[in-house]
Amino acid sequence: MMATGDPGGLGGQGDNPRGLWRALDASANRAGEALRVLEDAIRFGLDGDQLTRLAKDLRHELAEVLAGHGLPGRTLARDVGGDVGAGIAPDAAMPRRGLGDIVAANAARAGQALRSLQEFAAVVAPDAATRFESIRYRTYTLERAVLAALRAAGRLGGVSVCVLVDGGRDAAAFLRLVESLVEAGVGMFQVRDKSLPLPLLAERVRLALGVARRQGDGPIVVVNDRVDVAAGCGADGAHVGADDLPVPLARRVVGPDRLVGRTAHDLDEVRRAVLDGADYLGIGPCFPSPTKSFADQAPPGFLRTVCEEVSLPTFAIGGITVERLEALVALGVTRVAVASAVTRAADPPRAARDLIDSLARLTAPKPD
Repeated sequence: MMATGDPGGLGGQGDNPRGLWRALDASANRAGEALRVLEDAIRFGLDGDQLTRLAKDLRHELAEVLAGHGLPGRTLARDVGGDVGAGIAPDAAMPRRGLGDIVAANAARAGQALRSLQEFAAVVAPDAATRFESIRYRTYTLERAVLAALRAAGRLGGVSVCVLVDGGRDAAAFLRLVESLVEAGVGMFQVRDKSLPLPLLAERVRLALGVARRQGDGPIVVVNDRVDVAAGCGADGAHVGADDLPVPLARRVVGPDRLVGRTAHDLDEVRRAVLDGADYLGIGPCFPSPTKSFADQAPPGFLRTVCEEVSLPTFAIGGITVERLEALVALGVTRVAVASAVTRAADPPRAARDLIDSLARLTAPKPD
């Protein structure tokens, strides 16, 4: 049996001990390089503190494992000039058309290198092999969260106001409301009605989708709570809360291409939603709301921390009016979700337009 940490040790049964240590060394270098690129892509491309810290932690843990378990001696076996694979170029490299391609390519590289480390370390440092496996699986989680954030940033990039609409008095009234709000420039709707019978809820969702898709690049329509209705009606996604289907299970129902939003009331829920692969967040309640009652409002510190830490598009929700926007924007909020402030207004389209215009003005870059 080869001595742990001894790249010059002798292997048995026809082993090539030096080759094993060279493979360990090459895989260690590849894994470290790939995790460094992932960290830079997240840090500078997403400006997200949570995911950046996760990438940094993975890279530091890899360095820690490689610094122990007798593994530093692997460098003694390094032979760049004698590596027969150094001059072999792949038939076709993965394209680099944007940040998503960089993330996908380097996550794949990290995963492959960590798997290689796990296998070769099993011979000389079994304890290290289990650590490499753990880092590999957390890298997969990181990749999913980063790609979800990038996709959501693209799909929700132009959306500042999401209007929550219930089923209304009847289908005709619901249709008129949605049509008027689309004309006012609302970029996203959440159909939310817990009292409407399921067949009627599905009918309302289909009506909203019909309006949204009259033009190719119309507003987004998601369904609150009822992930099955979202999937069955072909909505753009579903929105779930703490008492609804968890994000990973909701994703199984609606599929990989639809949005899954998650309401979060504290930092633990926020961070879990990001790692679970949510596409966007609703945070609050920010103020007392005539639509939904809560025992407590979200403290300003929570709202500020989420806006600073999270890469996902985030909508503040709960009692939001035009008059309260300035205080929210000061905390970092750039998107809001509203219900009664628009749907119960005397002039819903004008109320929606006022919110959109006010947010645009308050979040516009300040001149130097």
